[in-house]
Amino acid sequence: MKNQSPATSHQPPVSIEKPLGLVLLNMGGPDSLRAVRPFLYNLFSDRDLIQLPAGAFLQKPFAFMISVLRAPKVRLNYASIGGKSPLLEWTDKQAKAVARELGENVKPFVVMRYSKPRAEETLRKMKQDGIEQAVVLSMYPHYTTATTGSSIKDFEAAAARIYPELNYTVISEWYDWPAYHDTLANRIREGLERFHELVRDEVPILFSAHALPQKFIDDGDPYLDHVICTARGVMERFEERPWKLGFQSRTGPVQWMEPDTLDVLDQLGEQQVPGALIVPISFVSDHIETLQEIDYEMRMHAEAIGLPRFERAPSLNDHQDFIQALAALVRSYLGKI
Repeated sequence: MKNQSPATSHQPPVSIEKPLGLVLLNMGGPDSLRAVRPFLYNLFSDRDLIQLPAGAFLQKPFAFMISVLRAPKVRLNYASIGGKSPLLEWTDKQAKAVARELGENVKPFVVMRYSKPRAEETLRKMKQDGIEQAVVLSMYPHYTTATTGSSIKDFEAAAARIYPELNYTVISEWYDWPAYHDTLANRIREGLERFHELVRDEVPILFSAHALPQKFIDDGDPYLDHVICTARGVMERFEERPWKLGFQSRTGPVQWMEPDTLDVLDQLGEQQVPGALIVPISFVSDHIETLQEIDYEMRMHAEAIGLPRFERAPSLNDHQDFIQALAALVRSYLGKI
């Protein structure tokens, strides 16, 4: 399995002395309860994310069956957070805010992998607007072929078909970007303020990342190394603070990365810690995994095992320090200040 470099260039280096497109790539999500099943179908149709042993022939029938079976439960989950995914709204805010930081010649765009706007739609808009150069930024800090690789491949294929003249550079990973570590550390400090000062120093940090099937890691995917690097980098900003790492969103009868975040919560409960601060390390925006899985399911689990206090660090969303960190990251690849 081939690992991508932090940035791949498809033409000469871009410049912000003339109009520049800033394209943020993300997973997407349903914009209504009616859109849940189509979203799931698109998700399970992607062979970069889910590869059936029988090959591509059965991928779409499998995706149809799973989307029909899972849609009712997933609809309930989305109904509990307002009836839609907030991911597009947050990604759009991030794109616009970073573009403002970079200057008036930068125009923001968003591409979602499994919902609108898809790469084809955005590329047609860029062509119509006369954008001849762009920076394409993956909103997954940690590279994995299952998400980052799939989104980049999808954008590249669409660009080759629709706008082959576009000059663009792809930033595919930024797990070790110091300013990103700083923003996560700032959210942790905000989260720790929710604990009483008498126990605050004893509260462990529990990083929770989205799980992958273990097969990806065994085949050489760098995701686990990237997540661990981020966690260690962030915790260098805290002296002797206990921390752990778990993986969430594990579904289906395959071997997943371990440990499960719920199992780590069980361990903390057995250790009788005064509470836990969970930090969604692989998610840069609030969406179903933070608002429903962490804030509801994990909180209920923590209460059931008798954990005295359960808090989540705020997501990065459009916090100004995060926007500035992304702007600096883009500038670093442009060679601009």
